[in-house]
Amino acid sequence: MSHSPEETGGHVGVPSPVEPSLAVDVGGSPPAQVRQLSASFLTTVREARGVAVVDATVEITQLIVSELVTNARKYAPGPAFLHLRITGDALRIEMWDSSPVHPAARAPDPLRVGQHGLEIVTALARNVTTETTPAGKRVIATVALDGA
Repeated sequence: MSHSPEETGGHVGVPSPVEPSLAVDVGGSPPAQVRQLSASFLTTVREARGVAVVDATVEITQLIVSELVTNARKYAPGPAFLHLRITGDALRIEMWDSSPVHPAARAPDPLRVGQHGLEIVTALARNVTTETTPAGKRVIATVALDGA
């Protein structure tokens, strides 16, 4: 099933002729559904708008989105929102949640089970930042559209 950026089955997208984007309330959405919406958004902007998005970027985005959504749902007690936006040659992935606690990378430990999400996001993204917001925090990851 394909979703356009403008309407994604109850999840409202915020299209722009300059910067295509998708906004999703992930509070009640399973990570798999949000991954699919993210892939559909990137496929749509590639096919309908001619934005150069390589398959590797779609896969990387799905993994980053999955990690961010899982963490927000696990550690934040309130609402969570995902915003994807094409900005020039990159995709800006923004995850807002209600927890004021910023994620912190842990020391590498091959024996640790779980809690590798931030390590994964940091390894795949061009850059990752975290900002405090009045209602919690925002994690921002930037991914190159051309896979570089």
